[in-house]
Amino acid sequence: MDFIQTKNCEYRLRPGTPDDAGLVVEYMRKLGAYQKMLDKITATEADIHRLLSEKKGEVVFAELEGETVGFIYFYQTSSAFTGQSGLYIDGFFIDQPVQSKGLGKTMIAYLSKLALQRGCQRLEWGCLDWNEPAISFYRNMGAYSVDEMTIYRFTPEQLAMNAADF
Repeated sequence: MDFIQTKNCEYRLRPGTPDDAGLVVEYMRKLGAYQKMLDKITATEADIHRLLSEKKGEVVFAELEGETVGFIYFYQTSSAFTGQSGLYIDGFFIDQPVQSKGLGKTMIAYLSKLALQRGCQRLEWGCLDWNEPAISFYRNMGAYSVDEMTIYRFTPEQLAMNAADF
């Protein structure tokens, strides 16, 4: 298993593989429970295995003393509006016993470095408006919010309905 060297030697980061799909789902369920949205987490182990196998998503796990204590799931994006590429964090969760001990900063620093290595100009993510601890953490790291837009989404059924018009 390859580990990613960090400045914070207490934690070890390791890239996930498709075989870690079950662990990704476990951490997404933890995130969903924290966000009071557990019922919205519908991804299965097979879904995540497919995404990781097809390289449509990536995951990095944090370990402390050989135990997984956090994860960050992300994928590459690009924008014709700005002509920039970036990484988008879709899931980020650190187990409560190790929160506020530098791991979140270590993981964001790693993804920032990875984004730069890949020639990206940004790192972005969403955060629920009520999640003041996360908002404070992100702002303390220098992040800003993009308040000028609302995200819209089609469900699979809506996709099919719209596609039928083509």
